[in-house]
Amino acid sequence: MTSAEDAARVADVVRDPSGEALAAARTVGPGVPVLAFDVGGTDIKSALFDADGTALGLRRTPTPVADGDRTAVLIERLGELAVQLQADHPDVIPCAAGLVVPGIVDADAGLGVFASNLGWKNSPLRDLAAARLGLPVAFDHDVRAASWAEHRLGGARAYANSVVLVIGTGIAGALLVGGEPYTAGGYAGEIGHSPIADGPVCPCGARGCLETVASAGAIARRYREATGIAPDGAKDVIARAAAGDPVASEIWDSALDALTLSLAQLTAVVAPEAIVIGGGLSRAGGALFDELRARLTARLSFHRIPALVPAELSGNAGILGAALRARELA
Repeated sequence: MTSAEDAARVADVVRDPSGEALAAARTVGPGVPVLAFDVGGTDIKSALFDADGTALGLRRTPTPVADGDRTAVLIERLGELAVQLQADHPDVIPCAAGLVVPGIVDADAGLGVFASNLGWKNSPLRDLAAARLGLPVAFDHDVRAASWAEHRLGGARAYANSVVLVIGTGIAGALLVGGEPYTAGGYAGEIGHSPIADGPVCPCGARGCLETVASAGAIARRYREATGIAPDGAKDVIARAAAGDPVASEIWDSALDALTLSLAQLTAVVAPEAIVIGGGLSRAGGALFDELRARLTARLSFHRIPALVPAELSGNAGILGAALRARELA
């Protein structure tokens, strides 16, 4: 690579907002080479998957910023990343690309229906990406794609009927019914915005959404508002609760109660065999999983209690799902 090309190269993000470094991705197995992109509000994960299913050049780069609708700058950034990946690995020729994004997504129509942090409404992202990349593009919701990867490669692979729940800054979810994603036109799986109380007001405009109480971001925010002390994330609040801090204990207890209520509703209505939990809060281990199992069992009666299973693919589930979806086009 020349010095000019190196200077024009999109800079990598070393760690995500939670402080987690990008880990190596699990192989997706043999198949045709594909490009994969997992777009978030702050960064984009990109990779070129070879015929063995190995993620080549896996990297995290900033999501481009623009006023209002970020569609145009995003599509241009995807083109830049694709050129750089192919230049770094000239012997691997992709046959298709996978693109997954947050928000409300109509995968069949190829539309980003709505994403508040990216500014688009009914944006034809699939067709625009296909034109820019010169490849057929598989398009999906990021958490739905992550759930597909967990179903094929990770914690949900033993369960045809499951819920994948990602608890981080917010709470996102996806449903698998009979081994296939249930989408309802892109509106299914908004578990983080299921109401569990009359308040507080959520940034989405509704009241008492689960993620306003029980997301990792909410747990840290609520402790800061209650004490004036800025904790080192939700994990710090949980540690303070374990050490006997009464404010931290109340906040963590109410978060667990809210999660239990939401999981109980899912269990009663959908009856999943398993609920696979990922995201930053899943790293709380027994403090989360053991408590949720006990509280869920105590709350329900005749219902089939789902297995509560840690996600296995961590932050790479979305890009692995994008690669798997891209291969379905080939």
